[in-house]
Amino acid sequence: MRVWSILSGLLIMMAGAVSPAQPAGPRSTEPQRRTNDQPGPQGQNATQVLWASRVVGFSSEKKGETSGEQYRASQALGKPNKLPQLGESPSAWAPKGADGTADEWIQVAFEKPSTIRQIVIGENVNPGAVVQVLIIDSQKKEHQVYKNNNPAPRQDPLLRIMLKDSAVVGDQIKVVLNGSTVPGINQIDAIGISEDTKPIAVGINVSKDIPKEIVKENLGKTVNSPGQEVAPVIAPDGRTLYFTRNFNKANMGGSDRQDVWFSTLESGASGNPPGWSEAVNIGAPINNTGDNAISGLSPDGRTAYLINVYRPDGGLSFGISRSTKTRQGWSQPVECKIANNYNLHEKNQLEFCVSPDGKAIILAVQRKDTRGNRDLYVALQQADKNWSEPVSLGPVVNTADFESSPFLAVDGRTLYFTSAGHPGYGNGDIFVTRRLDDTWSNWSEPENLGSGINTPEWDGYFTIPASGDFAYLSSRAGSLGEDDIFRLKLYPAIKPDPVAIISGQVLDSKSRKPVASEVISGLADENKETAKADYDPETGEYKLILPTQKIYTIKAIKEGYFPTTETLDLSKDKRFRDIKRNLILVKIEAGQKITMREVLFEQSQFNLLPGANSELDRMAAMLTTYPAMEILIEGHTDNQGDWEPNMKLSADRVRVVKEYLIGKGIAEARIQTKAWGPSKPIASNETEEKRKQNRRVEFTILKL
Repeated sequence: MRVWSILSGLLIMMAGAVSPAQPAGPRSTEPQRRTNDQPGPQGQNATQVLWASRVVGFSSEKKGETSGEQYRASQALGKPNKLPQLGESPSAWAPKGADGTADEWIQVAFEKPSTIRQIVIGENVNPGAVVQVLIIDSQKKEHQVYKNNNPAPRQDPLLRIMLKDSAVVGDQIKVVLNGSTVPGINQIDAIGISEDTKPIAVGINVSKDIPKEIVKENLGKTVNSPGQEVAPVIAPDGRTLYFTRNFNKANMGGSDRQDVWFSTLESGASGNPPGWSEAVNIGAPINNTGDNAISGLSPDGRTAYLINVYRPDGGLSFGISRSTKTRQGWSQPVECKIANNYNLHEKNQLEFCVSPDGKAIILAVQRKDTRGNRDLYVALQQADKNWSEPVSLGPVVNTADFESSPFLAVDGRTLYFTSAGHPGYGNGDIFVTRRLDDTWSNWSEPENLGSGINTPEWDGYFTIPASGDFAYLSSRAGSLGEDDIFRLKLYPAIKPDPVAIISGQVLDSKSRKPVASEVISGLADENKETAKADYDPETGEYKLILPTQKIYTIKAIKEGYFPTTETLDLSKDKRFRDIKRNLILVKIEAGQKITMREVLFEQSQFNLLPGANSELDRMAAMLTTYPAMEILIEGHTDNQGDWEPNMKLSADRVRVVKEYLIGKGIAEARIQTKAWGPSKPIASNETEEKRKQNRRVEFTILKL
């Protein structure tokens, strides 16, 4: 959902404003420095507009990037890419030369013929050069609807031609420019037509329900310095902030190199609010004498993803690495291998983020098929744990200008990024888009986060903890010197989907000591893995981040132990949750009794409930792995009803389980059964939820 920041009628803006370059972010292999510095609204009353959809012809095009679409005639198609902001843009058509004596022209077509009562032509830089406009009808006949024999510079970037009393039916428009009359480069951002006489509105696609006041809090002198702080990465738990610091003598490579620093959120003393600690250089091996930056973290905060490949000789090469945090510190970074990974960007600048499940990397790079300066691409993890060749996120996200500083929220679908190719307020604005399906090519129309967040300068590096309460970003406006790190409270329209952090330990049922195991989550109603937990083998701790409003299973697997599965119902949760849950593994040895948590039954029934099959399949697999194993299956009921029917019911339940295992090829002689009825409850029978726990099946290993 969105609203439009509308500018209609006369637009009076500062003419000739040019967008400077974005600040230097995390660098790959070489240092950089920062250079200083609306399609119509939606709704019932909106003017219906057709924007040009096809280029018929043009006189010339300015040359942009060799392989990109910058300044091409195709940039005049669709909704405005630059307006209402003025200034030169590679996302608008520009003739080859400025101030030429010859007329330049572009002819475009629309999806269907219309009774044209209004034409709007967006001139995003040096407006006033249009000297002639023609409508071409279905018979290819030209109808001149605008002629200006004395063109001159004007402030309004929108040339409106109203044909109220002389509407023409047509499906093409030709626009002629005379650049010699208006000094400097001339550009056409968009050409639109309408059958309506209400003026076409051009604006910025702004997220809806923006608060009247958004407070951006500078994190202060413990984090920020007179130098430059960029690329913040907040840990999922919101308590550790990593960032890149430039122009600081304490950097390992000197002040002309960049290092990773970090600060932790400390409890306030004597009732004071929490505050950020004095930032500390993270040190080796993440930092060295080159340019270093963290661009992403795993859900448990133990794996950091870094720009550059760390070579054995101590040097750096273009690419991505990862380092793991242990009790001894951070490990030596290891390359994340991406197929055919290269960057044509002149400064070799690389920014990226990693999905919460670690299976996708979104990169901001320039490649042979890039539309502009840099585009966003995705590389997907393959079976060999390497990543595929990057593929573009597509034209909804990418433009002929630059896209940079991507951040994928923990919901795995909400993407924040900086762009100069979508209408905005500054040299690079922060936008949000959402993945619409399981592919990486179908995205919602990017929404500008609004003027309370975006400034007239460059803003970027949006990062959000799992709770979704605050966002951190880099900005120069209001800084202590160069770019600083700020924090702001997120408003609902731009928040990612709510998630839950599930964490705990995997423990041995007898010793209660940690067990280094694999922890996997899946959807309860599908045989589909959703996430694999980050696991600390030293502490037995695991952590998962899962979107709410679904029901999950969490399974711990370790050789020599019977797998354990628990159901986690988040179906009614619409806010962030932090859940602690230990998983208990039972060692496979004679005498062990295991409750089959997913083998449950409806009251008075002995039919297996959904979810039971997977657990029984695991038992069958264990019996196959241990061919000498013999087991006792015990059936239980709740206390509802009479004793005898319950005894029979429990006998029926163990019979159903036994028959299932026999059907999987397990010999009947290896399976004994016992029915207990309601005599051995493991929970009270006061509520249905408690009684459900008593309607269960257990098995004991008799022989191994």
